[in-house]
Amino acid sequence: MYSTYGEECESAPSQNKNKILVLGSGPNRIGQGIEFDYCCVQALIVLKEYKYETIMVNCNPETVSTDYDVANRLYFEPITLEDVLEIIKIENPIGIIVQCGGQTPLKLSFELNSFNIPILGTPVKYINFAENREKFKKIIHGLNLKQPKNAISKTVESVFENANAIGYPIIARPSYVLGGSLMKIIYNKSDLAKYCFNIKNIPQYFPILLDAFLEHAIEIDVDAIFDGKNILICGIVEHIEYAGIHSGDSTSIFPTYTLSEKIKNKIKNQTKKIAIALKIKGFINIQFAIKNTEIYLIEVNPRASRNIPFISKATGISFTKISTLVMIGKSLLDQQQTQEISPPYFSVKEVTLPFHKFPGCSIILGPEMRSTGEVMGISKCMFQALSKAILSSQIEINYQFSSTRRAFLLFLSKDKKNLLKIVRYLLKYHFILDMNERAIAVLVQYGIDTKSINKIYKKNINLKEHIINNKYDYIAIFDHKNISQRTKKHFWSIALKKKIYSDRNFKCFPIIKALGTDPIKNIISLQEAHKQIEFKKK
Repeated sequence: MYSTYGEECESAPSQNKNKILVLGSGPNRIGQGIEFDYCCVQALIVLKEYKYETIMVNCNPETVSTDYDVANRLYFEPITLEDVLEIIKIENPIGIIVQCGGQTPLKLSFELNSFNIPILGTPVKYINFAENREKFKKIIHGLNLKQPKNAISKTVESVFENANAIGYPIIARPSYVLGGSLMKIIYNKSDLAKYCFNIKNIPQYFPILLDAFLEHAIEIDVDAIFDGKNILICGIVEHIEYAGIHSGDSTSIFPTYTLSEKIKNKIKNQTKKIAIALKIKGFINIQFAIKNTEIYLIEVNPRASRNIPFISKATGISFTKISTLVMIGKSLLDQQQTQEISPPYFSVKEVTLPFHKFPGCSIILGPEMRSTGEVMGISKCMFQALSKAILSSQIEINYQFSSTRRAFLLFLSKDKKNLLKIVRYLLKYHFILDMNERAIAVLVQYGIDTKSINKIYKKNINLKEHIINNKYDYIAIFDHKNISQRTKKHFWSIALKKKIYSDRNFKCFPIIKALGTDPIKNIISLQEAHKQIEFKKK
């Protein structure tokens, strides 16, 4: 149904008193898309199974949730206060679900609550605590959990003051944003001035949280369901890239592959503490950063995250159905869903990026989401699962390492251990190596034969032109904090544009190891994979 202004209403609502309305994510754009639509559809399915009349509100005809037979009643309407209130007035539902549509309906919950509209799940007061940077900071401080050094800024002037107090680099996190919109890593005062110029006339983004940016930290996403007493950990997902890349753009691994059991148990305990403090009823998503075995809390979202469809596909369990039942009063114990599932194989989510369709646009990945899709690979070997995901992302790639390949390594840091590790690996697979003078000196120091390595002696090499003019299959840059961000941007943008594979995680070099495996071997169906989980549970 579509609305218009007039005197006659043709909606003809039923007299059923058991109605629940689900708010979708709104127009399809980067940062609000198919992941949240999946959650809406799963919620509608389980509600119908429990004999509720379902009402779907969304304005995107390309989504599955807006198919004519998914919900009992469908309204093609914008997710705005005026439109939603009119539908509620007509249908009179017993409750509204805002946890499945991403950030858009979550933001609307505050205004709906002021009209005494019943919101199912987490109380609106505590949704606001999670979304409001200042209130959230106080709660985390009360739980004695670690956060990066941070400060709340309510004016542009205080942004500069707080940035100086924290020290660069920092990451700016506006309030109530979608898909990481306007989040940015800022390395100096000049970059901060440009950032503030862009947001100074947008007061709704204040207060802004400024965090010390944790360079070379491992980023972790945790999704869980809490019913007020018990918690179900849906999954702990590890990003391949270091912290600073939006979770919607990262290559993600489930289960985690570098975290110790001790760290994982600490993460689970902290997740439950936060769920209790925020009186969560339904979904909660938490982002952590791990640096030098210390756990730092980055962000909390009292809703389904875009990882829920990925984890559900990897395990064969619809976590959205479980969470929806929690929202309508059925506990995890009632559902017999309190046991965390850890598959005996790895699932890797890889993203698809639209840069080839937008020549000239900035293609640097960061806190603001850019991807438009995702694929998944599964295997008992993490690196093979990654290679399957890379192949599925439709990026042209040659997996045969028997022929001569070429790599470029730029060494500007003190990380000798990992430089030696990657050099030995590349030489093993007969790569021709181009390296800078400093890197060569390290290899000579440790007795590695450098006869087959091309030495680049130019100190002021034009990195961008060098990579363009040479056909590389793999590149890596070992940088340090003093290298200019412009140089880094040239490096990574050319790598993405030229489809050259590169690692940014120098603890295990996952990309280059993935390229050394055959993605078309050991293929199993999802059904076969899920049976392995059932067997393990028995």
